[in-house]
Amino acid sequence: MSDPTLTNDAANDSWWRSAVIYQVYIRSFADGDGDGTGDIAGLRSRLQYLAYLGVDAIWINPWYPSPLADGGYDVSDFRDIHPTYGTLEDARKLIAEAHQLGLRVILDIVPNHVSDQHVWFQEALAAPPGSPERERFVFRDGRGEDGSLPPNDWYAAFGGPTWTRTPDGQWYLHLFAPEQPDLNWDNGEVRAEFESILRFWFDLGVDGFRIDVAHGMVKDPALPDLGLTEFSVIAHQDKHPHWDRDGVHDIFRSWRAIADSYPSPRVFVAEAHVRAGRLPDYVRPDELHTAFNFDFLKCALEADKLREVIDRTITNLAKVGAPATWVLSNHDEVRHVTRYGRADTGVTTPMRDQGHPTDLALGTRRARAAALLMLALPGGAYIYQGEELGLYEVEDLPESVLQDPTWERSGHTVRGRDGCRVPLPWTGDTPPFGFSTFLSATPWLPPPDDWKSYTAEANQADRTSMLQLYRSVLRLRRTHAGLRSEDFRWLDSPASTLLFERGNGLLCALNLSDQPIPLPDASSLLVASAPLTKDGLLPPNTTVLLHQD
Repeated sequence: MSDPTLTNDAANDSWWRSAVIYQVYIRSFADGDGDGTGDIAGLRSRLQYLAYLGVDAIWINPWYPSPLADGGYDVSDFRDIHPTYGTLEDARKLIAEAHQLGLRVILDIVPNHVSDQHVWFQEALAAPPGSPERERFVFRDGRGEDGSLPPNDWYAAFGGPTWTRTPDGQWYLHLFAPEQPDLNWDNGEVRAEFESILRFWFDLGVDGFRIDVAHGMVKDPALPDLGLTEFSVIAHQDKHPHWDRDGVHDIFRSWRAIADSYPSPRVFVAEAHVRAGRLPDYVRPDELHTAFNFDFLKCALEADKLREVIDRTITNLAKVGAPATWVLSNHDEVRHVTRYGRADTGVTTPMRDQGHPTDLALGTRRARAAALLMLALPGGAYIYQGEELGLYEVEDLPESVLQDPTWERSGHTVRGRDGCRVPLPWTGDTPPFGFSTFLSATPWLPPPDDWKSYTAEANQADRTSMLQLYRSVLRLRRTHAGLRSEDFRWLDSPASTLLFERGNGLLCALNLSDQPIPLPDASSLLVASAPLTKDGLLPPNTTVLLHQD
């Protein structure tokens, strides 16, 4: 059902093709009740901030009841709210208030697995092998004479084997933590349950879902060995036994039919780590609307590599009529201010690229340039909370506060993702920087002292801040016809630079060389990620938007 309070632009059925969506990691966004953990009350109190920033929608990481073995991606009930975050009534109020401000609301759905505390899994543990309760999951007998060996050689995302043995001797599959048993998507009851969950939230007014591990839901029933010695997030072969199997597309076609059945169609974005050329399969006209562009996120900040990724993305998705999406950071990766301050600016090994020297001043300059580039490209974009404030990865969190399951599962050798999940700084000069309504509240992860210069308040007061840059570009996206179109043309430019045109006369220039370069003739400056030289040249690690007269 369409909400009449949404603005005309947002209410358009194709709003998602060019939407800028702000990712809310709810535990770390804003604490409204003083317990040190973010919640719906805190998010509601900051909706005006998000509307003023100029985004089109918010995507909220899982807010369902959960033991939080994996930050909420171990869901125990998909139709309720975790008590720490609030209530269903709070969720209804949030959705209504967001719509009144012209903001769409997208939730996270986790269909590959549930919590080991979910009623279904508890029923499965209590039921005998071969029972209907166990058929909802992937239970198997072990190998070896006494069944004491796992059913196959698969490795789990957070370390260790992907199988755990139950007291009766069977094993259950979990591609992630043992507390996250995988569902069996060949089971009709599983499929019907998730279709019901989608309708539940759509009926409450939710505008769409981000689909966690969208490429991993269907498994080869034979469960063959992989022959690998560690976990890989992407298929390394055709007919992979648990990644990117053709069966997922039947599921998504049924989901798309549900989304399209609403007067104002609901939308999906896939988290699908797949090989080059496979992503368009997920966003065909009768499947999902969009998919995250991990090639862009992981790409090194080098002109030739960026151009190749941008070209491949736009060309491949155009074959199925789908828009591109662009993203620089999220809750699973090292923040890009930190990555871009290193010698290697790409992402090669998730959750393991920490402890390298970082030049934060250089990383910040490059992050500003990358943000302006991203927001000038055709399609949609995702902003991870805090990137608009210039936040960096907190790499020196005390070991005693680390909560990512990777820390324990790796035997305390991989610190995990907590460094990009530290609560946001809003106001003031001392922690917790206005994150909580109570000064005495202790945030669930401690922010560093020098974030006093990164608060939203400090950013607001500085007309040259990262926040003001984001606001300026997002305002331009709403008002400039060139950025609202899907037109895109490369123009000739010197080595280690990029130059393209959007619409009629809107130019974007990025200089990643080590020397200043001249701007195109007869052009006027609209937005710059950093000041031009005294001679009006484009400095290194700088992006500009220009209008050519």
